[in-house]
Amino acid sequence: MTAAQAGVQASLQSAWHSVLPTELRSVTYGAVREAPAPAVRVAVALSGGNDSMALLDAVASAAARHANISLSAVHVHHGLSRYADEWVAFCERECTDRNIAIDVRRVHVERSGGIGIEAAARNARYAIFRSLDADALLLAHHRDDQAETVLLQLLSGAGPHGLAAMSALRAGRPALMRPFLMLERRTLEAYNRARGVRSIVDESNADATFARNFLRTRIAPILAEQFPAYASTLERAARHQADAAELLDDLARLDAAQDGDVHELAQATLARLPPARARNLLRWFLRQQGLRAPSTVRLESMLQQLIDAAPDASIRLQHDGAEIGRHRGRVKVHAPTSPSFEQHWDGQRELQLPGGTLSFVAGIGEGLAARAVADAGVVVRSRLGGESIRLRADGPRQELKKLFQAAGVPAWEREARPFLWHRAKLVAVPGIGIAHDYRSGPQDAGWRMEWRRRDRGES
Repeated sequence: MTAAQAGVQASLQSAWHSVLPTELRSVTYGAVREAPAPAVRVAVALSGGNDSMALLDAVASAAARHANISLSAVHVHHGLSRYADEWVAFCERECTDRNIAIDVRRVHVERSGGIGIEAAARNARYAIFRSLDADALLLAHHRDDQAETVLLQLLSGAGPHGLAAMSALRAGRPALMRPFLMLERRTLEAYNRARGVRSIVDESNADATFARNFLRTRIAPILAEQFPAYASTLERAARHQADAAELLDDLARLDAAQDGDVHELAQATLARLPPARARNLLRWFLRQQGLRAPSTVRLESMLQQLIDAAPDASIRLQHDGAEIGRHRGRVKVHAPTSPSFEQHWDGQRELQLPGGTLSFVAGIGEGLAARAVADAGVVVRSRLGGESIRLRADGPRQELKKLFQAAGVPAWEREARPFLWHRAKLVAVPGIGIAHDYRSGPQDAGWRMEWRRRDRGES
């Protein structure tokens, strides 16, 4: 090994070791602090390319000196290249040679989702990463990747959160770590040459029709000619933007604290804030609910509708697979409107409906009278509108709309709520009541109904 190669290796190992004792241990120990004998489970995202192979080799070397670290690798098979199976075989061989367990996950990349293959593949890949049973996942992104990400975000018109690009550490389970983010691509290439580390070449990296590849192959060389340190400069700019984004989030938390609930926003709070702070608060709120940031035009439209609509107006804004609604002055994110449905109930203890689960619990002296529905003529269907029910023998028929309003049930939940009919008569609505002549007597067998609405994200 030449002196230059030794210097490169020492630089890389120094960078890795500077991360291992501090950020990695503090994050992962926190995740397993309740274990009797803490053992840190670390996974490496392994594509088989130059960068991830450098990471695997460096991590394997470091982990060998720390008995409490259990190391594995995860390879995501996207199925987009004709060489994908060969890449799996390569990664498996490399892990076997290092005595490292590897988890190969196959995903389907949606090509017609409207976001492009690159973004669809990334979404599928990160969905796998989030599901891993590990304390930390290490990614091989480096300074050049960061510079490309900043340029992509800048060209898309992103704000501080987008321009902050990739973070070196994101807490969670697994925690996401990028220990090479301060290193250049050429440093990793030199490390692999010095160590004799093998890697594969993804032929799609040369396809300039993909935005990132276009920047890497066409734009980056031109920038490097005029601005040799451009990657370092953009990486530093990303850190400045990360600071700005953190301050904006702190401001949003202060504004949201007036409501006392991070899961809801008060319409009045949005209305009384200056426009820039209201936009910042709504962006932050949507991120807290796991939604992507809307475009500037879309955000402005959402804000206007949420603030300016009349108190009794029904607001249902669709965004990123969810809906944003307003009920009694509160802004909430909820699951999309459930489709209409109709099912027969023949005594099953549970019905899976589009909007949730309806359970029937047998009992005495409560719920729907078993004798009244013994002929199995009960139909469970979605709301049609205009229904009414008599809950008391001496009371009037009441419109379900008014009963829902009195119970404080938001409009979007009413459409998911099941209605039970027996021989063309509405006999029960979970959470609202049972028709008086179908209610179980004190000594009668009955069915207590329990309705659990499906949360957003549940399948």
